[in-house]
Amino acid sequence: MLALTGDLNASTSVEILGAPGSTTELTFNGEAFDSTTSKEGVLCATIDYPRPKFAVPNLNELKWKYIDSLPELQSSYDDSAWTPANLNKTYNSLRALTTPVSLYSSDYGYHTGTLIFRGSFTATGNETSIYLSTQGGSAFGSSAWLGDYFLGSWRGYDAATFGNGTYSLPNLTAGKKYTITVVVDNQGLDENWTIGTETMKNPRGILDYKLTGHAQSDVSWKLTGNLGGEDYVDISRGPLNEGGLFADRKGLHLPGALAAPGWKDSIGPVVDGISAPGIGFFATEFDLNLPSGYDIPLSFTFTNGTSAGNGSSTPAYRVQLYVNGWQYGKYVSNVGPQTVFPVPQGILEYHGTNYLGVSLWGLDGGATRVEGLELSVDGLVWSGLGEVRTVEGQKYEERTGAY
Repeated sequence: MLALTGDLNASTSVEILGAPGSTTELTFNGEAFDSTTSKEGVLCATIDYPRPKFAVPNLNELKWKYIDSLPELQSSYDDSAWTPANLNKTYNSLRALTTPVSLYSSDYGYHTGTLIFRGSFTATGNETSIYLSTQGGSAFGSSAWLGDYFLGSWRGYDAATFGNGTYSLPNLTAGKKYTITVVVDNQGLDENWTIGTETMKNPRGILDYKLTGHAQSDVSWKLTGNLGGEDYVDISRGPLNEGGLFADRKGLHLPGALAAPGWKDSIGPVVDGISAPGIGFFATEFDLNLPSGYDIPLSFTFTNGTSAGNGSSTPAYRVQLYVNGWQYGKYVSNVGPQTVFPVPQGILEYHGTNYLGVSLWGLDGGATRVEGLELSVDGLVWSGLGEVRTVEGQKYEERTGAY
């Protein structure tokens, strides 16, 4: 018997030169096929490609759960567990401080993922605007609120590593304490493209700020990033998997998190979005039962129906995709062009239940709607691929000290 192993996506003929004359049986990927051997010793066969029938779920038809992932905007939010920004120097040798205390996240042990800052001050009633200079790396974005009042966003574009914005304030009451919340999308540290430069030291966070009618020292700051900072919680997935979003800190992106308190039934799928500027977290589960013996690559695909460019007419929102606890992509609607995020078998469970989490950050005023999200089949190959075991990462459990 001659046993062949290979990949096919269509029926094909094969010729085998020098096959033993005693060959009486041919198999391909374990299936037997008729064959003939010419007088010259060439074995010929037609390998029929068996196309299986299967389906992947329509994500819009699943039952989704929702939780607010920016509760920091609520007046009742308690930030007592946050890191005080009280360092009056920086360990960054590239850029000196232009603020009374460092607002560089790495000075406090937060090096990856979304960063959140809360600045509190007592109003005089004469405040009219706040200037913010934020830095998060190429194509980053940032948004600011006063309490739950949306001030505005740096929407980002591909070449911009930092952004400046001046935001008008509503009328404030003298003697009342207010809190400014600033969310910065940390795109990771820069690389040293040119010999002798130190661009990888470019800090992440707030570079500068000015509140009208106040000295900078009138504002006291706290910040957070991933839970634990350098002592990150999920050692199975490593330090780059989580950021400072509430859902991340609470571990709601991990399998089993739908049993956690605080969820609401989403009125629709994630594509229905959120009703106001902010950050929402959507989650669902779905089953896969894909045929064995096939290589079936799958991708999560976002629809981008906007015109090219980064103008103000292009809706600005940022989506992070979590598959069975692994962060597997970031879609930035007004930058792109990444819309397709492949997730391999082994992260996806092809013969069981999968957990999908999606964070949605709306940077514009008004509602934010995701134009489309679907699970796509990228190919179907009859293969000699053996068993693929699922990577076992940490699962959800209530996190001590999560805030």
